[in-house]
Amino acid sequence: MSTLAQLAAETAYTAAEAKNNAAASGAGMAYGLAAIGPGIGIGYLVGQAVQAMARQPESAGTVQTTMFLGIAFTEALALIGFVVFILLKFV
Repeated sequence: MSTLAQLAAETAYTAAEAKNNAAASGAGMAYGLAAIGPGIGIGYLVGQAVQAMARQPESAGTVQTTMFLGIAFTEALALIGFVVFILLKFV
């Protein structure tokens, strides 16, 4: 057998390997897209909270508490995306 044919036989993907590679790629892209939204949301939320605290320093405590609640809820979306990533990867 020639060396080119041996190389082709050694590097050939099986159907299961191709499926695993496609699943890993799809799951990684899905999690990447799922992380973009919460990242933008948290950045916007913190920016607006800082602006509100700068305009009315006396209400900084209330604004800060609300900001942390908003961050927690927004971060939950990223965690849900991570769970979907794990499910797509291993199931």
